[in-house]
Amino acid sequence: MADSLPVKADPVLDGELVDDTLPQPRRRERRRNRLVRWWLHSPRVPLWLKSKPQAVQAFKDAVVWLVLSPLRFLGAVVRGVVVGARWWRRWVTVRDYRTAAEESEKLADKFIEIRALTLFRWRVSCAVTVVVAIAVAVVDLVYGDDPLWIAGAAASVALAVLGRRKDGSPGRKPALAGPRTLTWTMDPQVLVDAFRDAKLIGKDETLRLVERATRVGDGWAVTIDLPATRKAADVVKNRDALASALAVDEVQLIVERVRGNGGHAGRVAMWVADEDPYASPPLRTPLLGVTQWDAWRPIPFGRDARDRRIDLPLVWTSLLVGAIPRQGKTFSARLAAAGLILDAWVRLYVADFKAGKDWDAAGLVAHRFMSGDEPEHVLALVDWLIELVGEVQTRFRRMRDLDDLTCPESKVTPEMSRDKSLNMPITAIFIDEVQVPLEDRTPVDVQGKKLPAGEYVGELLTWLAKKGPAAGIVLVLATQRPDSKTIPSGLRAVLGSRFALRVMDWRDSNIVLGEQMNTRGFDSSRLLPSHKGVGILRPDGDTAAGADVLAMTVRTYYMPNEDWRTICEQGRALREAAGTLTGHAAGQDTMPVLDHAAAVKAISAGQPVDAVELPALLTSIVDYLGDDLGEDGRDFVPTAELLDALEMDRRTFAQEMTDLGCRPTRDRVTGDDGEVRQVRGYLTAEIRSFISRAATGGEPDVEEDQP
Repeated sequence: MADSLPVKADPVLDGELVDDTLPQPRRRERRRNRLVRWWLHSPRVPLWLKSKPQAVQAFKDAVVWLVLSPLRFLGAVVRGVVVGARWWRRWVTVRDYRTAAEESEKLADKFIEIRALTLFRWRVSCAVTVVVAIAVAVVDLVYGDDPLWIAGAAASVALAVLGRRKDGSPGRKPALAGPRTLTWTMDPQVLVDAFRDAKLIGKDETLRLVERATRVGDGWAVTIDLPATRKAADVVKNRDALASALAVDEVQLIVERVRGNGGHAGRVAMWVADEDPYASPPLRTPLLGVTQWDAWRPIPFGRDARDRRIDLPLVWTSLLVGAIPRQGKTFSARLAAAGLILDAWVRLYVADFKAGKDWDAAGLVAHRFMSGDEPEHVLALVDWLIELVGEVQTRFRRMRDLDDLTCPESKVTPEMSRDKSLNMPITAIFIDEVQVPLEDRTPVDVQGKKLPAGEYVGELLTWLAKKGPAAGIVLVLATQRPDSKTIPSGLRAVLGSRFALRVMDWRDSNIVLGEQMNTRGFDSSRLLPSHKGVGILRPDGDTAAGADVLAMTVRTYYMPNEDWRTICEQGRALREAAGTLTGHAAGQDTMPVLDHAAAVKAISAGQPVDAVELPALLTSIVDYLGDDLGEDGRDFVPTAELLDALEMDRRTFAQEMTDLGCRPTRDRVTGDDGEVRQVRGYLTAEIRSFISRAATGGEPDVEEDQP
């Protein structure tokens, strides 16, 4: 009976099912938000009304303008007096009449007339002077000093207008000028003139100021827009000419193209230092003040010209350091190692082929360590590399068995690298003077075939640089011989980060930094010998300079041997506390576990290598043309197309192609508009012929001087 009693039900609601996966109507934006967005993006609103830093700089500029106005007015009056005096002198000496007579070779016939006219104008000048003096005396006697002051003020204004700085005005340039100085921060016209003098814009073109000059660090920064069709890449490439026009050393000038949403191909950001930014003593590495470091964080590497700290990411990439002797190459490599040493979960392999004491302190923390330049040391390195190849293959096999939460992208993660059960720590191998093992000719038995040890080392390093980063392998190579014969092109191509200190010529700089980097304004052979530890960094990752910056000049931190030993001792203490001290550092110099067959299979080292390395320029052309170089491909490639693809200037490209034995020719091609034109270019058959000659060892000698 109780079950049949009525029960109060929940209220029944009337509604409509809405599918929120469908596009929904946009919420109406508030009027205030629309006004703010219009204010920030409108070109009619001055920039100093949009940004607080720009407003502060505008106020500073206004104060400076007011303070300097009396001096500028006085200077304009003085220039007006000089211009007026020159004009009167030309008039009283009948300069125009005399010049016309000289050009017509009738000066002797016209001499009496010229002298008479000169005397007449002198009399007129004297008469005017006397009349003016009498008028001044009469006015002063009758009306007092006030009219004279008014007349003097009006005359000074007129002289200031006459003496104002203006393009094309006579009398502005003295016959013998003083030293040029950097004055564009107060006079933007000087910046425009500098671009014109450097042939970066035409005489009738001008610049557009995007952001007014502001103080950034110990220098001035400004952002400008070039005229239409002018490219920022040309400004970067001709930085030396612009520095000369601005009267500063090129190390004080930084020119970058503005990329991303706020930039375009014609927008340039400039920064000019007050003085040489690398003349001051270097700073000690900030790693001395930390207890430990996370290897997954970028490592403090140095500071750029603007005194911004530049951190270098190492995990998931590799690093090549190149320089001539005594430029700070080993110090730079040790800076990269210092951050990894202060992480107790990083395993280190250190091979010092300089055979000095620079790396001895690393033996306190290294899993494997050796120092020497004998053939047995090269063979020991081969065993290390074979062991690492097997380690990488093992890690990839084990990653396949892990769930997606632990290993989401077939890459080592921070959690995986610190899990002792997985045994996948970040493993870094540092090889100083890598040219020693790469040039070693000791025969090595590889699956029944004899290969030079240097060639085998190159194959192993190339494989590790390709496959190792995802498995947590960090490869850092340093060399004092960065040439194409020492470091194979296949190895250079897969090294992510590059750091080039001073080298001998632009070719060596390109070997370290990458092909055609000198044509983009980055040439480490132009660094000064006095700038120790200063080099051009091409990072593989984000830095303080921005993710879109191709390369930058960096002065590395200073870390002498005593600081280096302090960091290594701290790293050993961290490993002892974490229980991760192994191998050489723990007194356990075990033999590497080697699987030669697996290594040979991985890198295909058992196959004979008979290919000849092509020059860098021809390699770039082959990569660009691809299948078009085949028999069924194109017959002719215009020079303009290759210049755009390789981003080279015409003169350098033509000289290098001539040195390679490829001569240009003319052929008819159909343009985008359908019109047939005769253009200069290269026959693909001739390029294929050169490749064949290179394969048989018959390539022509390449000139050593830069075109």
